[in-house]
Amino acid sequence: MAEEPGTVWERPERGARGPAPERSRGQITRAAIRLADADGLTAVSVRQVANELGTGPASLYRYVAGRDDLVDLMVDAATGGIDLTVALTGDPVTDLVALAARTQQVHLRHPWLLEVTPEAMRVGPCGLDYLEYALGALAPLRMTGPAKLEAVGVLSALVAMLSRAALHSRRAPTARQAAQAAYLTTAARRGAHPLLAEALAGQAAADPARDARALLERVVRRVLAGLLAPDTGAPSPQPE
Repeated sequence: MAEEPGTVWERPERGARGPAPERSRGQITRAAIRLADADGLTAVSVRQVANELGTGPASLYRYVAGRDDLVDLMVDAATGGIDLTVALTGDPVTDLVALAARTQQVHLRHPWLLEVTPEAMRVGPCGLDYLEYALGALAPLRMTGPAKLEAVGVLSALVAMLSRAALHSRRAPTARQAAQAAYLTTAARRGAHPLLAEALAGQAAADPARDARALLERVVRRVLAGLLAPDTGAPSPQPE
């Protein structure tokens, strides 16, 4: 007997055996996302999705092999929410910064995405479209394929990190966090750390949403400017 393909994307929509289909992978995916949006990724299991759909877990195993399939479907469906219809400008940094901002909006709508264990090959149909778009943004550059994929990987990791920080900034600080912030400010003012005091000076409260977008665009642009710069092959200067 031939071995069943390893990914959900290579298998039929549902198993050949059993009664006529009552569900679809789309319905199952949407139910799983509803659970995760409400209570995080830990709330998602085949049993809980079946409860959400008003059926038994056994009926879902005709569509998915287990929780890993559910997560793959969820991640790809969420990725499909990133607008890839925006025309590329031909400036790789500008195009990737804009893509990063649209990707962050999806992360902020679905915070559970940041709970998913990173896997290099966790790519479904929408993920393939995302990669194709990102590589299209990099097309004007004379870089090898692996180097371009590396740049996309760095971009994805950076967006995830900054999205996590943005979500954190939306929450009211705990007593412990407030105490830590107060200690940092007080310690910096004592004079033993003048550079830290200078760096902290002028910080003011701002709109978290606007701040997060500005921070992402600023940091991503700086990182990409260095990452995509031509490699001259010259050794880095050594300190004297």
